[in-house]
Amino acid sequence: MSSSDIFIGETIGTAVLILLGGGVCAAVTLKRSKALNAGWLAITFGWGFAVLTAAYLAGGVSGAHLNPAVTIGLAIEGGTKWSDVPLYLGSQLLGAMIGAVLVWITYYGQFQAHLTDPEILAQQPAEEALVDQKAAPAAGPVLGIFSTGPEIRNVAQNLATEIIATVVLVLAILTQGLNDNGNGLGVLGALVTSFVVVGIGLSLGGPTGYAINPVRDLGPRVVHALLPLPNKGGSDWGYAWIPMVGPLIGGAVAGGLYNLAFK
Repeated sequence: MSSSDIFIGETIGTAVLILLGGGVCAAVTLKRSKALNAGWLAITFGWGFAVLTAAYLAGGVSGAHLNPAVTIGLAIEGGTKWSDVPLYLGSQLLGAMIGAVLVWITYYGQFQAHLTDPEILAQQPAEEALVDQKAAPAAGPVLGIFSTGPEIRNVAQNLATEIIATVVLVLAILTQGLNDNGNGLGVLGALVTSFVVVGIGLSLGGPTGYAINPVRDLGPRVVHALLPLPNKGGSDWGYAWIPMVGPLIGGAVAGGLYNLAFK
């Protein structure tokens, strides 16, 4: 694969992944959305279909890694050159940010209605209280559309959850999902991977929201911090390292396990 193939495939593919995945979160969360309160099943299947669409779109161009954890796992396994890893990761981060901006554009009216709704504003702590506590708001009312967050804040558990879920994802890709060249997702592999993502969401997504992809969390979180959203609250940067570090560790562990147990 050429550098331009990697850049184009990973940027566009990851943008579509975040557009559709973040889009289902927006649809379920925002007032004046027809899918309001559709629930966790809608979110998990929405993300699964997002992976499926993005993987088929980018698979023939860049191998459809769409995730630094997958790229690291493939580099350790040997299917991807280490010299290509920085380009994969940079393209994925750019694509994730583009996808998050597209979610905002698509749901612009719903974001405005939601963030100016008196009921939503009443649920947020007053600025005076935050000053008294010498603390910034950890997570704004729409941050969950852009990035993940734990139901119970426990660093060890949250990190372990992300590592375990990512090991499942990357091991499934390495054992069932690779194309003939072994450097990305194949046609059948993309379908298998999308079902694995749904399974991870249903079974392992409850504690942290299953980032299992560093740029899926980091790119949209940066966009949340930059967008001119009224009353958006904080971006919870204190938690942000966990959905970045956890999946990277998980991808590396999966690559090592694959080399030990399956090669």
